[in-house]
Amino acid sequence: MTVNTELLRRKIEDSGMTITSFSAAIEMDPSTFYRKIDSGGCKFTIGQMHKAVAVLKLKKAEAVQIFLGENSQKCEN
Repeated sequence: MTVNTELLRRKIEDSGMTITSFSAAIEMDPSTFYRKIDSGGCKFTIGQMHKAVAVLKLKKAEAVQIFLGENSQKCEN
């Protein structure tokens, strides 16, 4: 499932967090976060997505836009 990584980065920035602080908040090493972003977000687990939604205090529509957008089913393994 692809993630709207551009919008995710924007929401992290808008929240006043850095990638490092956000990664720590979702219990992920920053280098792992960057790898997941570089893969188009295909490697995020459902649990990691739920943590991101909680940490960023996303509204349902925002979460859907980031994690369940138009191309969310187009990841290749």
